[in-house]
Amino acid sequence: MGAGVHQQRLGQLLSRAAVLGLPVAHSLSPVLHNAAYAALGLTDWTYVARECDAASLADLVASADNSWRGFSCTMPVKEAALAVADRRSLAAEVVGAANTLVRDAVSGGWFADNTDIAGIVAAVQERVGVPRAMLVLGAGGTARAALAAAARWGMGEVAIAVREPSRAAAALEAAGRLGLIAAVHTLGSASARAAAADADLIVSTLPPGAANRYVDLALGPGRAVLDVVYAPWPTVLAAHAQDSGATVITGAAMLLHQAADQVRLMTGLEPPVAAMRAALRAVVAPGVV
Repeated sequence: MGAGVHQQRLGQLLSRAAVLGLPVAHSLSPVLHNAAYAALGLTDWTYVARECDAASLADLVASADNSWRGFSCTMPVKEAALAVADRRSLAAEVVGAANTLVRDAVSGGWFADNTDIAGIVAAVQERVGVPRAMLVLGAGGTARAALAAAARWGMGEVAIAVREPSRAAAALEAAGRLGLIAAVHTLGSASARAAAADADLIVSTLPPGAANRYVDLALGPGRAVLDVVYAPWPTVLAAHAQDSGATVITGAAMLLHQAADQVRLMTGLEPPVAAMRAALRAVVAPGVV
């Protein structure tokens, strides 16, 4: 793939990429990707943030000329990104969501992938190794990526806690495709707290502030919490975990590692993770990543 990318890159003045979502102005993805381009010497590459909702994604992608090499897709366009792609990775299909669209250098079409899975795996393992049991808060695209991470770790069962259990249908379907037995609990319930007590990793994929009401979970030494929210930091859940003696894994760490995989997919080059981490550390609170 790398050779195809660079054969096309030499013939154009600019290679562009962007993060798409709504809202998206707060995104730190431009910091990470532009730092990668600088470290790799890709002076003709640029990466920006563009507002886009699910309904307008197809038109935006269809109107993108050949200078557009890829898109990072965040809320609320991850499911739509899967639908607009010409080809999809098995991971994206199983999860039912894509956070990455990459231009195929040969066909010019779009390839959908999901690097959230690798981002979760790498962020967790660099801090605590391989977890034994997991509780996922939420049931959206990122939650389903967490389920795929659980499958990679060899878990056979996983717990999911959501505000409305009826909204967990897509997550349950993804769990089934991954070979996982999933138990669904209502956030704040006694059964959700029991599931937290049984887990050595809790992954919150809830939007900013949504987890604040549900921090009364059994935490402490030997347990870990990954909160995918990275701004503002620390979140209420992360602060509670820290005070309880649990290991906190930041959403910024997940962002770093999923972005590194996107750089690999879009440029065909090995991502400069150290340079990307340094750029991220320069704009976030101390200790976040």
